[in-house]
Amino acid sequence: MPELPKLHPEVTWAQRSSSTDAERNYLYVSIKAPDVSRSSASLNITSKNVTFSGDSKKGVRYEVSLDLFGEIDPENSKTNHSDREVELVLRKKELKEEFWPRLLETKQKVHFLKTDFDKWVDEDEQDEAPEDDYANNFGGFEGMGGDQGGLGNIDFSKLGAGLEGMGGAPGAEEEDEEEMPELDEGDKKADGNAKIQEVS
Repeated sequence: MPELPKLHPEVTWAQRSSSTDAERNYLYVSIKAPDVSRSSASLNITSKNVTFSGDSKKGVRYEVSLDLFGEIDPENSKTNHSDREVELVLRKKELKEEFWPRLLETKQKVHFLKTDFDKWVDEDEQDEAPEDDYANNFGGFEGMGGDQGGLGNIDFSKLGAGLEGMGGAPGAEEEDEEEMPELDEGDKKADGNAKIQEVS
């Protein structure tokens, strides 16, 4: 069997830090390796390195080795392998208020490594982050298995929670309700048919 072409998966990361609470002192690392089943993947976490490899169903082999800036505690780290990515919550070993200046030991820019802005909080704002932001409530990682399709740890109740703060006026919903009765009967039928087509 021919050897599969090798690719570096995209890796995204964010972090939290605490000098007193170990559960608030960690790295979020996500390895984007779509269509790699848990059974065909290999993940090795040591105190200074994370190594991942796996064969995608689309005929690509993902391989990455991350030499970390500082030490982590593999025993208290968590993993979740879904169909799209491998999510890691890596507990930093040293309790320290300051953020790591970077994820990796090397100072060179690494093309496949990006900041996860969805999870990133500035160092001076992390105390204001919601309690459920922290890794100890980050879903039931290890026991979840790979058959959740990556949705098992998403809190759907939060998906629309930030809309008021994103420029959506608080009265926007009321305006929509007032506009609805202006549709004539033909539009309502067409609108209803469109909805049925979307569902099927």
